[in-house]
Amino acid sequence: MLCDSPKVPFLAFPIEPDLSKVSATFAVIGAPYGVPYGPALLHCDSSNAPDKVRERSFRYGRQVGHYDFDLQGTLFGDTAASGVDCGNLPGTLDVARNAAAVTSAISALLKRGAIPVVLGGDDSIPPLCVRAFESLGPLNVLQFDAHLDFRDEVNGERHGYSSPIRRIREMPFVKRIVQVGLRGSGSARASDVDDALRSGNVIVPAETVLDEGIEAVTRHLVDDAPWFVTFDVDGLDPGVAPGVIAPLPGGLTFHQARGILKHLCTKTQLAGIDFVEYNPALDVREMTALTITRLLTNVLGFSARRMAA
Repeated sequence: MLCDSPKVPFLAFPIEPDLSKVSATFAVIGAPYGVPYGPALLHCDSSNAPDKVRERSFRYGRQVGHYDFDLQGTLFGDTAASGVDCGNLPGTLDVARNAAAVTSAISALLKRGAIPVVLGGDDSIPPLCVRAFESLGPLNVLQFDAHLDFRDEVNGERHGYSSPIRRIREMPFVKRIVQVGLRGSGSARASDVDDALRSGNVIVPAETVLDEGIEAVTRHLVDDAPWFVTFDVDGLDPGVAPGVIAPLPGGLTFHQARGILKHLCTKTQLAGIDFVEYNPALDVREMTALTITRLLTNVLGFSARRMAA
């Protein structure tokens, strides 16, 4: 399976667009196209997000051998970990084909033993990624998001960006789902909240994290199955991530998000991660792209260290 090579790779990683040839610990792949709500959103600005994150990260690629104070060492330290950038999955006018390509690509990376690092794309992408883990056994999911994303359908569409967590909950191999950062209002109705709680999801609103600290989340991140992280950027406060369609004040700080991810990556097994809903046209001085870059740097560095321990 071939991807479109990026103009510049994430963190200046080597480029490998042929997924059958990937040989690395972490494989970055762009998934610009999911399941839109109508043809006008087939290519929305979130489709440009993978390349914008790469552009912002590239300068830091020249520093991966330098000391990183977040990691207290270089990116991969004394581990043998490595990373490649596979580029972007090409899009077509066939929505179902685009969606299937995401699952197929993640499956191909998993067969190569790589941990997928997915740059979206809108919030319809996560179920397409998670579905690729079906043959690998139980999986837990941690979601960062301002919104519940548990609608069954919107105007007849069951796979759009208001429904990803409900679609993931329907996958029988998914065990725990922890949702963090919720606040304000969105597409969720009271019945959707009831459904999510009844299904066993753990919901940790942003206010709870702000009041009680990250332990309100980390105590739920038990090491009984690998964890896939889906990170909707609007789960963060607009002060550090302004480039989103639906910004809401009172979101998680960078420090809180980093702390939760550090705990997950050092105490449990990371199965993969996606970042979605970044809208470059709404960004301010590329701050959102930089925030994504730094969070991913932490994820890669801490995961590499745990695997090498």
